[in-house]
Amino acid sequence: MVMVMRPISYCLTLSQTPPPPPRPRASNHLSTQKQFKRNSRNYCITRPQILPSSSSSSSSSSRDALGFRVFVLSDLHTDYPENMNWVKSLSTKAYKNDLLLLAGDVAETYRNFYLTMSLLKDRFEHVVYVPGNHDLWCRSVPAGHPYYLDSLEKLNQLLDACRGLGVQTRPMVLFGLGIAPLFSWYHESFDREMDIASIRIPSLEMVCKDFHACKWPRELSNRDTSLALYFDAMNKENEDAIKLMKNTCTQIITFSHFLPRIHHLSHLFLKPRQELCPEKRMLFYPNLPKIVGSDFLEVRIRSIHGSKGNASACHVFGHTHFCWDSVLDGIRYIQAPLAYPRERKRRMNGGETWLPFCVYSGGKFADRLSPCYWSDYYAAHARAPHVTELAPWVARFYKRA
Repeated sequence: MVMVMRPISYCLTLSQTPPPPPRPRASNHLSTQKQFKRNSRNYCITRPQILPSSSSSSSSSSRDALGFRVFVLSDLHTDYPENMNWVKSLSTKAYKNDLLLLAGDVAETYRNFYLTMSLLKDRFEHVVYVPGNHDLWCRSVPAGHPYYLDSLEKLNQLLDACRGLGVQTRPMVLFGLGIAPLFSWYHESFDREMDIASIRIPSLEMVCKDFHACKWPRELSNRDTSLALYFDAMNKENEDAIKLMKNTCTQIITFSHFLPRIHHLSHLFLKPRQELCPEKRMLFYPNLPKIVGSDFLEVRIRSIHGSKGNASACHVFGHTHFCWDSVLDGIRYIQAPLAYPRERKRRMNGGETWLPFCVYSGGKFADRLSPCYWSDYYAAHARAPHVTELAPWVARFYKRA
C-alpha cells in the first residue's frame, strides 16, 4: 500500500521539524499526541538554569568569578525581523569577556549577515564562525548589496567581511582552550539508513531550497560528494595550526554547521550510524538525513579528538534546528539553535531565554543541557532505523492511495 502526502498548509522546507518525541509508556509504545503535548509543556517549564542568564544583573566581580566563558549558538536566520530583534536584545555588557561559537546560517542577505556579525562582535570579545547553507544562498541581490557570481564568491565576501569585523574563521587558542572551526557541506550518500518506502516523498529538489538558491561552478554539485570534498579541503589550510593545538591544549572544541556521522571506531564490527538526527519515521520529511551531514567531517573530528575521544572533547553543530546534547564515543555533541520564529512559538526547544548556551566556564565544560527532546529520548531508547512505520504526528500528513 502506497501512501501519498496530503496538502500541508505551510511550505515544507529543510528545517521543518516534528514535535518532540513522546515519552513511551511502560509497554514501550509511543504515548498519544495529547499526552505528549502535555509532557512537552512541562519540559518547557523545567529547564534548569545552568548559569546566570544574560538578563540578570550581576556585578563585575561575580562575572569575573565565572572566568573565561564560551557560548554556542547556531541558525540565527536574522532575515526574520523577530530573530534580528532577538540579537539586538542581547546584553551589551554580560558577554564582554566571552567567546561565541557561531555554527552557521546567520542570514541570507549580505546586509543582514554583516549587521548581525557587527552586533555580535559588539557584544562578545571573540566571535568564531563557520558558514551554513543559508549564508550562501544567491536567490537575489537587493540594491546596495555586493554582487556575486556564485555561492563560492559570496563565501569569499562573507569571509572578507568577517576579517574586517574581527570575526575569526580559523583555529585559535584562548586561555589554554583550543577552538577549531571546520568547514563542511552535506552529501546524499551520508544517509545509509533504510528509506521509508510506503509513502511518496517529495524530491530533494522540491524540498531543499539549496538546490535552487545556491549557485555552484559546473564541477560542483549537491548530488554527489564534490561539494562536501571541496569544503573539507578548505580545512587543510589549518592543519598545522590544529596540530600545534593538539600538542598544547588538553581541551578542544570543534564546531561545524553540518552533522558528522558517529563511526563507532572503538567497535569496528559496528556500522556507522546517524546518531545526531532523529530516525526517518519521526520526521515530517523522511529524506532529511540525505541533506544534513558529511562523512568527511567525522574523519576531521576524530583526527582532532582521537578515535575514542576523551572527557574534554566537544563538537558543536547546527543545521537541523534540533536542540541536542549527548556524549557518543567519547565526544560531547551539542546543538543550540535559535531556529525560525514559528519553531520557537511551538516551544520546540524550550523557547529562547536559555540562549546563547554557555558550554564552557572557568576552565571546565558546563553541565549537560536539558531538556533536549530528541537527544534525551535517544539517551533512554535505542534507535530502530529498520522500523518504517510513521510516527503518529507524521502519519497524519499522509493518506492512503
